[in-house]
Amino acid sequence: MKKFWDNAGGAAESAPGAITRESDKNVRPTWALAGEGARPTQVCPTHSRATLASVRIGSVTISPATVLAPMAGVTDTVFRRFIRNLGGCGLIMTEFTSADGVLRAKDQKAKRYLHFYDDEHPISAQLFGSDPQVMAEAARIVEGLGFDLVDLNLGCPAKKVVKCNGGSGLLRDLPRIGGIFEAVRKAVTIPFTVKFRAGWNDEEIVCVELAKLAEDCGLCAVALHARTREQGYSGNARWEWIAAVKDAVKIPVIGNGDIRRPEDACAMVASTGCDAVMIGRTAPANPWIFRQIEQYCAISPDEGVRGYTSHVVAGALRLAGESARATRGNAYDEPSESDRYQMIRTYFRMLIEEELPDATGKMKQFASWFTHGVPGGASLRKAIYDSKAAPDILVRVEEFFEARVALAAAIVE
Repeated sequence: MKKFWDNAGGAAESAPGAITRESDKNVRPTWALAGEGARPTQVCPTHSRATLASVRIGSVTISPATVLAPMAGVTDTVFRRFIRNLGGCGLIMTEFTSADGVLRAKDQKAKRYLHFYDDEHPISAQLFGSDPQVMAEAARIVEGLGFDLVDLNLGCPAKKVVKCNGGSGLLRDLPRIGGIFEAVRKAVTIPFTVKFRAGWNDEEIVCVELAKLAEDCGLCAVALHARTREQGYSGNARWEWIAAVKDAVKIPVIGNGDIRRPEDACAMVASTGCDAVMIGRTAPANPWIFRQIEQYCAISPDEGVRGYTSHVVAGALRLAGESARATRGNAYDEPSESDRYQMIRTYFRMLIEEELPDATGKMKQFASWFTHGVPGGASLRKAIYDSKAAPDILVRVEEFFEARVALAAAIVE
């Protein structure tokens, strides 16, 4: 296996971090991060290390009980290993992959989606399709490739997927879903799971019925994105639907939707009783989120209050290039600018070494996420977008951050 993580150990050791909280308040709005439609974050007053310690899905133990959601164009092998190396993520998943494509020997995209390395275990392959026998055969292939779990996508709202009766398009056809469940369950011995939305729209909520069907057909866990297909990614996730599913079945339930900070993960578990949390769109913007959750669940609220660090001290630590547990009451690490530099450089280097055909496009795609909150980040993003090749982009990143590091050092002197 290639060595992707040369010089990355320091970043993994010191990386996690994020935002401030007022430790003497139980409720803090998340609009600063979430934007339109954000829910108030309910900070769980009784969280503990056991809150998201682990969950067993069939024969596989997921520890911690946190899952990187499958995301088209995002969760390729480079991003999955990047997240895994930062720590705190119990299960990673592939991009959703066409079952028909898996069966076509010449489908290079499907092959690339299902490519993984030994250090990615435990890993789940997510498939989509509407033909039970095609789904079953694709699942057999996935098992043969060495995946630990296989997952059925019933959540994707994209029109091109829905019009082929895939993703959330199947939510209006529970009998067909049942046929897929039964065919795949018979075809594989690895744990079989499903990720779905609450329903097509507010008038067609099927999440409880669908979860019961999954349990009856022998699936090992269900993951609910608590929005409808009609919602897309707008508005608030309805966590009460996750609670309803948890009340209805005995198999593990994974909650998904509106987890933007560690407090949100704890609040979801506290309010729904779900067994694990799944994080999607927050991960590219804040790759440290999983480790932050692990840190946040590992301390008591009292420890957080006693460990409060001032803004002044936190700023001094960041200026010195150290990772600071700051202004979160020692609840979880805040990344320094040098951490962020190391993170961006490491991910971009991994893309180059993996020799992905779209490495340059990936770098430009992730530039906005990774440079969010970086002073002067707009100039870096422009330099990245104007670059023509992946190595040039890496040079622009190094020049930008090295100049800032030199300036900070001059100020200290």
